[in-house]
Amino acid sequence: MFGWFAKASQARYNLIVQSDPLWQAFTSVVTWDIPCRAPEGCLTGTKRSEVFVNLTNLLLFVLFFGVILFLHELGHYLVAKAFKIKVEEFGFGFPPRLARLGKFQETEFTLNWIPFGAFVRLSGENDPNVPGGFGNAKPLARIAVLLGGPIMNLATGVVLFSLIFNQVGVPDYTKVLISSVSAGSPAETSGLQAGDIVLRINQTPIDSTATLSALIQANKGTEIEITVQRGSETVITRAVPRVNPPPNEGSLGIAMTNPLVKTSWINTIPLSFQATYAQAREIFEMPGRLIRNEIPKEQARVVGPVGIYSMFNEARTMDEENSTSTNPFDTTFTLRLMAVITVALGLTNLFPIPAVDGGRIVFILPELLFRKRIPPKYENFVHMVGFVALIVLMFYITAQDIINPIQIP
Repeated sequence: MFGWFAKASQARYNLIVQSDPLWQAFTSVVTWDIPCRAPEGCLTGTKRSEVFVNLTNLLLFVLFFGVILFLHELGHYLVAKAFKIKVEEFGFGFPPRLARLGKFQETEFTLNWIPFGAFVRLSGENDPNVPGGFGNAKPLARIAVLLGGPIMNLATGVVLFSLIFNQVGVPDYTKVLISSVSAGSPAETSGLQAGDIVLRINQTPIDSTATLSALIQANKGTEIEITVQRGSETVITRAVPRVNPPPNEGSLGIAMTNPLVKTSWINTIPLSFQATYAQAREIFEMPGRLIRNEIPKEQARVVGPVGIYSMFNEARTMDEENSTSTNPFDTTFTLRLMAVITVALGLTNLFPIPAVDGGRIVFILPELLFRKRIPPKYENFVHMVGFVALIVLMFYITAQDIINPIQIP
């Protein structure tokens, strides 16, 4: 499954690393000193640190993906229990089994040797004749159980985006911040600086980017008085917006945005839903953009676990390099990437691909619409073929990631 959602993740990551990210990652580099007794010499302090950081990043990557997959399976489990569908086993990690943790009702909880995710084994998953089993449940109940995993991933994405916005703040749409000033522009000549908050143009208060844009356009070729807040000071300057500015520059020569303000967690939720929706829309629009050559093929390349780890490792490195930055956007690559991958995983599991949740839902729809069930033996065969195909594809993509590593900008 990794390759199917990683295609979206790589293209989105390439956008992330070229724009403002959204939160602060948490780690710092730890080094230690080990006496050297090897005849061929020892690693320098810097190399020891790099080895430790790489090992730490690998462990965090495994933990992160394990949590994502665990939450996906937890979604299936909770919905199944809500519809009184029996769950035989909830496994942490993948078999072979390491230990039996206990039992709750009919569900056995196990710890397995491969620490990379989780799985849920439903009673009668492929047999409609098992009482209380998945196959014996009503069509809507089965669809709900299958939707439980992807919905849990999307909800996790909302939570991650909420954490991001809660940490760095949310845009204050009633204020306008100058984010950059073009060289040689009227704004630079007048002394405007990045970070200034525009208060007034002439005597008109600025309460939105639209208001500022309209006033600049209405005063092309005419001198205007600009009042800005610079730190704790109020600065007044004058400039003449250009009638014919250079390409890709505005009349005044500024880029504007909204300043970030800290707010309560509850106020970040609407923006978090918007961010999740924007990510979902980008995933669905990606095939069309690729066909129209709006995205370089290398950026839209399908990647597997190795490729995703490369992006994760690079994001962590960038966060650490920017750890002393005063701009909270400079240290948010890791969490933003986590949110993107979480949303991508939830969505691509809904694709009508055999063996994944969306493919299973497709086989339930005829029963829901026409009251006629597709024979389980045919459905099971299709899912088995789909599963084998996905495994083969995953190994192929992983091999490509090793032979031809992705290029991080």
